[in-house]
Amino acid sequence: QVQLVESGGGLVQAGGSLGLSCAASGSIFSISDMGWYRQAPGKQRELVATISHGDNTNYADSVKGRFTISRDNSKNTAYLQMDSLKPEDTAVYYCNADVVEVRGFTYRTLEVWGQGTLVTVSS
Repeated sequence: QVQLVESGGGLVQAGGSLGLSCAASGSIFSISDMGWYRQAPGKQRELVATISHGDNTNYADSVKGRFTISRDNSKNTAYLQMDSLKPEDTAVYYCNADVVEVRGFTYRTLEVWGQGTLVTVSS
């Protein structure tokens, strides 16, 4: 079973920085896109940033220039460095990955979500 485990959330003051990690584990053959999404109270889940296996990145306009997504393919891990944080960045941050799982001679493509990690930015 493929799992994503996020870490690094917490409380930070506005203007501060925080880093998130997302480690994938299980019977993984390959991972294509990885991404971070967030959901603030009373709002829908929204895209924050994505990164392809070849390190092509995409960011929401609201985080461009402040957040940086990266990955280490050898560790099946994605990262999100968040700088110049604002109170409106407060949300539960979820990791997402498109994974090819292998079991014996069987391969299947899965979209996997992490359990989420809370980021709170105080003003």
